[in-house]
Amino acid sequence: MPDPAQLAPEPEKLEDPSESPWSRGHRFADRTRDKHATVHELLAAGLSRRAIGRQLHMTSRTVKLLADAVTPEDLFHGQWQGRPSKLDVFKPYLDDRWNQGCTNAWTVWEEIVPLGYQGSYQRVCAYFREKRLSPGPATARPPSPRVVAGWILRRPESLNETEHLRLKAILVHCPELEALTGHVRSFGLMLTERQGERLPQWLDAVRRDNLPGLHTLAAGIDRDRDAVVAGLTLP
Repeated sequence: MPDPAQLAPEPEKLEDPSESPWSRGHRFADRTRDKHATVHELLAAGLSRRAIGRQLHMTSRTVKLLADAVTPEDLFHGQWQGRPSKLDVFKPYLDDRWNQGCTNAWTVWEEIVPLGYQGSYQRVCAYFREKRLSPGPATARPPSPRVVAGWILRRPESLNETEHLRLKAILVHCPELEALTGHVRSFGLMLTERQGERLPQWLDAVRRDNLPGLHTLAAGIDRDRDAVVAGLTLP
C-alpha cells in the first residue's frame, strides 16, 4: 500500500498567481493543499475513498470534499469566504474599474498598490475571476454626476477611504476631470487659507488646460480680479 508521505508532492518553488487567492505560507491554505494532493495521489494509485479515509484517518465526508474538488482552491470559498480580507476596502475601486471595461487583474493590482493595498496579486486575480465566471456579477453602481461633484468639492481629507478610492477610479481614465479636480481643490485652498496672492497663477494654470467651462469662470474672475483677490485675502 502506498505511503502517503511518499506520495505527497514536493513544495512548489513558484506559484501560478492566477490560481489562488491564498498565498503560500497561509497555514490553513497550505494544509488543505497538502491534504487535497495526498487524496488525489491515492485515488490515482487505485485506492477507494473508504480505504483513503482509513489510511489518512479522515471521515468519509472529508474524503468526499477533497476528492470532488478539482483544485484545493475550490474548497476555500465555502470555508473562508466570509473572513475579512485586505482587499475588501478596495473592492468598490475594483468594481468601478470593471464597469469601465478594465478586466485585467494585473493592471488594477498595479493601480491599487500605490493607494495602500498590501495584499497579494492572487486575491485581486481571484476576485476578477469570480466576477468573470459569475452569470450575474455583483458590481457597484456607477456613482451619479452629483455624487462625483460632491467628492470633488469636499476637502480631500473629509472623504472616507471608499469614496477616495472610487473617485480615484473615475479620475484615472478621465484627464479632463482630473485636471478640473486639481483646479477646484487649489481654489478651495486659496479660499480657506486666504491665499489670494496665488490667484494669478491659478488663472494661468486654468487657461493652459482644455476646460472651456472653467475658462468662462476664469474670465469672469479676471474681470473683477482685484475684488476677488481681496475676497480671498482679507478677513
